[in-house]
Amino acid sequence: MSEPDRGGQPTPPFGNRRLGVLISGRGSNLEAIRTAIDSGELDATIGVVISNRAEAAGLVHAREAGLDTVTISNRGWSRREDYDRMLVSALEEHEVGLVCLAGFMRLLSSVMLDAYPHAVLNVHPSLLPAFPGMNAQQRALAHGARVSGATIHFVDSELDGGPIILQGAVPVLQSDTPEALAGRILAEEHRLYPKAIRLVLDGGWRIDGRRFLCGGS
Repeated sequence: MSEPDRGGQPTPPFGNRRLGVLISGRGSNLEAIRTAIDSGELDATIGVVISNRAEAAGLVHAREAGLDTVTISNRGWSRREDYDRMLVSALEEHEVGLVCLAGFMRLLSSVMLDAYPHAVLNVHPSLLPAFPGMNAQQRALAHGARVSGATIHFVDSELDGGPIILQGAVPVLQSDTPEALAGRILAEEHRLYPKAIRLVLDGGWRIDGRRFLCGGS
């Protein structure tokens, strides 16, 4: 793959626009990415869909769409690094250039991050750095937040702490339940993720400290 520059210089466009999408559940963001590709909004190819759960509904949808799928159970591994080596092997076998986590409920080790430096993206249901980790929507309501949203960011060694690529705000309504807020945030995730992937693949960005700077920004 064409490796992004870590040194703060603008990156060239990715030569490899094959995506590896990692899921654990229904794969709705996978569907949003696939729809963007099919419509021509996103110039990319889904090289493989990988799940840690054989029963993940997203695998069914991926197979119905004719995508290659791989299941690598996370059970029985004594070390996270050993599991991640299997992930990297599957991604490399399918010639993936950019990894997209789409509801993949596993923390990644340095094995994955070193294999794909600044080439692993994640989506999170809050305006990071607010409410990292699990149950972000419930926590936003419990804290009385007036605005929440979605974040697409690079993955690094810190939980939900990598440089932010795109964010979208979602108002928190007084009548909201966690489920209602989560549904509106999910719609924003579907809008943002293909745009963030396109930004990264098209190049011309750089990392300055914790900031993702694109074009003349």
